[in-house]
Amino acid sequence: MKRRIFFRRVGIAALISGLFTREAISRSTVKEDCILNKGEIQHMVIFNLSYPEGSEEAGKFLHDGTSILTGIPVVKNFQAFDQVSQKNDYQYGFSMVFSSREDYTSYNNHPDHVAFVRDRWTKEVTAFLEIDFEKVA
Repeated sequence: MKRRIFFRRVGIAALISGLFTREAISRSTVKEDCILNKGEIQHMVIFNLSYPEGSEEAGKFLHDGTSILTGIPVVKNFQAFDQVSQKNDYQYGFSMVFSSREDYTSYNNHPDHVAFVRDRWTKEVTAFLEIDFEKVA
């Protein structure tokens, strides 16, 4: 079932043309309207991996993270990024939106998120910064 949902979200064209490239995955999961509404939470994390930047292992981590985290029903507008600023030393980023604090709590406690953090994040991420925003006024 999760695989079907993932393929539906990513789309056959993206799979065929980009076969799980970061660009294809990111484009396919982005909501057109990216304005944060009152009460929503923008959850972002920038991070480094224990693999060389741009490596196959790094790509697999980003692909797997995208696949797993977008399978959690409360996750909206998920995006995976290469970090390009010269002002910090992080390599990659994940960003997603939650409709409410309750959805954010649900995400944090969801078994797929807990397993991803336990089985992948704590073993493969060497440094990170997590930030969460709510719209001002």
